Amino acid sequence: MKRLLFPAIAGALAAMSGTALADTAVSAIADLNVRAGPGPQYPVIGVLTAGQSATLDGCIENSKWCTIAEAGGQGWIYSDYVTADFGGDRVVLTRRPADADITIVTPPADSDEYSDTYTGAIVAGEPIEPIRRLPAEVRTYVDTNRLDPVYLDGEVVTGATLPDSVELREIPDYDYRYVYVNGQPALVDPATRRIMYVVR
Repeated sequence: MKRLLFPAIAGALAAMSGTALADTAVSAIADLNVRAGPGPQYPVIGVLTAGQSATLDGCIENSKWCTIAEAGGQGWIYSDYVTADFGGDRVVLTRRPADADITIVTPPADSDEYSDTYTGAIVAGEPIEPIRRLPAEVRTYVDTNRLDPVYLDGEVVTGATLPDSVELREIPDYDYRYVYVNGQPALVDPATRRIMYVVR
């Protein structure tokens, strides 16, 4: 997959709900998928790299999915993995104060086509240093031995933990297992079930 990076966008944004909101800059705390819609079934359209900033448009009410501005369009991110400044403190967007002035946005019309029934949830965890260099034979094995994906509530990032219900598959002569989760292959430590690497 070609890696797309999203620059921070300056200027006021018109929120989907019709109310203008002052720019809210968010920063990724791990390499984070940017999706075409608010859910793991939507395709990945880019990556917000750890430490990179973007401009928040707003979040769906009672959801962890939020939309950001990028290159003339919109992308969707999972709020467990971005921080913003609230009252001088950097706070994970999901844990923002109740009185935070974040615009409520409406999900896209086609979001009803995507299922909200998941077989479990990815447990957000502290980001970890990912594997620096994936051996070529491991990448080839994972690419040529594709699995049907499982869809879990949450997003695929290093450091997150998969539930016990997800079956991990062995890779010959390699310590980690793999699984296709939310449409992406991921390498997982079988002892901790933490995602160690997301194959992009």
